[in-house]
Amino acid sequence: MKNVLFIIVLVLTALFAKAALPDEGMWIPMLIEKYNIKLMQEKGFKLTAEDIYSVNKACMKDAVVQFGGGCTGELISADGLLITNHHCGYGRIQALSTLENDYLTNGFWAMSHEEELRCPGLFVTFLKRMEDVTDKVLKGVTDNMDEIKRQQTIESNTEEIGKNAIEGTGFTSSIRPFYMGNQYFLLIYETFTDIRLVGAPPSAIGKFGGETDNWVWPRHTGDFSLFRIYANKENKPAQFSKDNQPYRPLYYFPISLKGVNEGDFTMVFGYPGSTSEYAPSYYIDMVKNYINPKRIDINTRKIEIMESAMNSDPLIRLQYSAKKSGIANGWKKWIGENQGLERMNTIGKKQEYEKKLTEWVNADETRKTKYGNILPRYKELYSELKDYSLVSSYTGDAFFSSGAEAVGFARYIVAFAGLYESDPGTEKMDIARNELINTAKGFFKNYNAETDKKLFEAVMTLYGENLDLKWQAPEYIKIKNACKGDFRSYAGKIYEKTIFTDEGKFIAFVNSFSKGSLAKIQKDPFYRLAKSTGDFLTANVRGELDRISSEIQRLNKDYMTLQMEFDKERVYYPDANSTLRIAYGTVQGYLSTDAIWFKHYSTLKGIMEKDNPEIYDYNVPDKLKQLYKNRDYGRYTQDGEVPVCFIANNHTTGGNSGSPVINADGHLIGINFDRAWEGVASDMAFNPDQSRNISLDIRYALFIIDKYADAGYLLKEMTIIE
Repeated sequence: MKNVLFIIVLVLTALFAKAALPDEGMWIPMLIEKYNIKLMQEKGFKLTAEDIYSVNKACMKDAVVQFGGGCTGELISADGLLITNHHCGYGRIQALSTLENDYLTNGFWAMSHEEELRCPGLFVTFLKRMEDVTDKVLKGVTDNMDEIKRQQTIESNTEEIGKNAIEGTGFTSSIRPFYMGNQYFLLIYETFTDIRLVGAPPSAIGKFGGETDNWVWPRHTGDFSLFRIYANKENKPAQFSKDNQPYRPLYYFPISLKGVNEGDFTMVFGYPGSTSEYAPSYYIDMVKNYINPKRIDINTRKIEIMESAMNSDPLIRLQYSAKKSGIANGWKKWIGENQGLERMNTIGKKQEYEKKLTEWVNADETRKTKYGNILPRYKELYSELKDYSLVSSYTGDAFFSSGAEAVGFARYIVAFAGLYESDPGTEKMDIARNELINTAKGFFKNYNAETDKKLFEAVMTLYGENLDLKWQAPEYIKIKNACKGDFRSYAGKIYEKTIFTDEGKFIAFVNSFSKGSLAKIQKDPFYRLAKSTGDFLTANVRGELDRISSEIQRLNKDYMTLQMEFDKERVYYPDANSTLRIAYGTVQGYLSTDAIWFKHYSTLKGIMEKDNPEIYDYNVPDKLKQLYKNRDYGRYTQDGEVPVCFIANNHTTGGNSGSPVINADGHLIGINFDRAWEGVASDMAFNPDQSRNISLDIRYALFIIDKYADAGYLLKEMTIIE
């Protein structure tokens, strides 16, 4: 094992030393000095690697946070002021909204610290340091170990390393695999939980263009929101308290008003979620031709139902805005992803590459013994995996991810009922009851029974049409047979009777839960369907899904090594895995289709050109129109116009939303929020000609804060470079 690791280290060192196409890749901050800084400086970067990542002095990493576990945010003042995307804060803004105080529609601006709104459950995480612990993680691991023993050894080593690393610190640790398990890094984090909403533009600005413009360039979306981190008097993480004070960061980003021009250096610093750049053709074929089409189909119908309901009632719009937005974001991405993979012939190119790999492997007996079975075994495993993966994803889409909502909600009482059977009348039961009631209040705040009836009818129908009978839960089959597929009539009968569509009935039922309640709940069709579906997945899907996925992961490790040995001239960056990364490149327009060239920035003029009061997503606020009419732009212009968004060729993915976009001087110039439609497939195949990240120009955010919201006091906290 030590010899193998030594060879891998040599390969990695040789690879990174080669000339690269630096605009592709998501790079490890700790290794920037060794592998990337020279290339970055050649592209115009004026600072050092230690200005980006250091454990000895304050640096950029100390101003970048993982926001809410799924996005990125950055500090922009010495008083803990944080900026991220509007869509990253969307769920929190929606949760704080009511019809009387609709912050999604109307926006929100705190004019003092006292007016800032607490965001229960929201947290931000700082990376304190990272360390290569590959040798420690793989201690005792041998090449001839079976997979179960291997994983047990790695898990045992990982637990010990993580525990020792944070003992007595108050920090948390995580050990993540890189290069498909060929390398492991320890990451030490500090998490803050007292986060408060400071400001958010109305949806007519922060979500301008809605789903129509999503994943499309040019964009005109003011996609930003402001929060503040609070800490105790020692500047340490603490639960919410009126005595807490604004967090004093080690570092925060200066903001540049100098703007961006074609060819300028840009760097994105954030937490990209997941990519599969080195996966075999069988994986891409499964996703593109088997999984995505059916998931697009069911989510198309869910979106149609939600949009129709939202257009009929302001309360329903508020209740379903975050749910619909979350569904639509993935749905539209899958559509663009499939189109991009088809346009680039990604599967065909992968197959050609795999043919060359096979010929190279078979030309040497040692290589053939070591690697000869990888691609044939991949073919077998993905042939098995596709059904299990589809069933798991599709069942979730139907019942547990804003599908049949009452069914999804019913699963929360399954564990509660099980606890009552095994341990009634205990303190544990009281805690579980309170948690369930709190969950119910959150659920019903954003629930409309009539909308759910339509969702139920649609997903019940599609579930039966798109999954073979053997993959359908027994209770579903029973319901389908009993109502002869007439799910509309069935819903009309049951929605009035069940406790899962009425907040008062449900909470009263939970509060008076008794032995007789067990018998009653087991007669409820939504409870039975939720339990049957969950039990079916556990008994028939998840075990095999885990088994096949585990074997694929073991193959991935060897496949990554094979690719590195086969092509020593290629530069390999690790796939994204929700850890802090750097992407860098230049501001660039691109050729979209024949004769259509997109320039690198959009302006306020484009917002006015899209204005349509008849369409919710294009109804420009009157005050913004007045500012435009009066040309009251302040100092936030370029060539006489207010810039709104710009594009560059940084390699980004989900999780990079909210990431700071930094110029050659280390100043904040934008907030990353999207990718251009033509390059959405960059999670599996980066297209240098069309892969573009879309960012909000920081000058538009300042213009909105200052001129639109009259919250210019916030700018006094910031360091603004003219």
